[in-house]
Amino acid sequence: MFFELRQYRTKPGQRERWVRFMEEVIIPYQVSKGMVVVGSFVGQEEEDLYVWIRRFDSEEERERLYKAVYETDYWQNEISPQVGEMLDRTKTVVTRIEPTPKSVIR
Repeated sequence: MFFELRQYRTKPGQRERWVRFMEEVIIPYQVSKGMVVVGSFVGQEEEDLYVWIRRFDSEEERERLYKAVYETDYWQNEISPQVGEMLDRTKTVVTRIEPTPKSVIR
């Protein structure tokens, strides 16, 4: 098992809109395809920071879920164009992490 820690930077004035879009559109859509979203966060001191965490049982599962989400017409035609309006995609940081033995997140 591993997690993706995904850090995004919103464009000026877009964070509130981005959070709404994530919580009302992106997260429900990805969960409907089988993604496990562990959490969604905003920075307290950085007004453009948005962070979320997803969990995968294996690399094979991650690859399957990526295809199920990102290769759909709905994602490519409806969701992706809106993402570019709100995020600075050049500042996206994705880090794979594994829980330590005593981590409460599994």
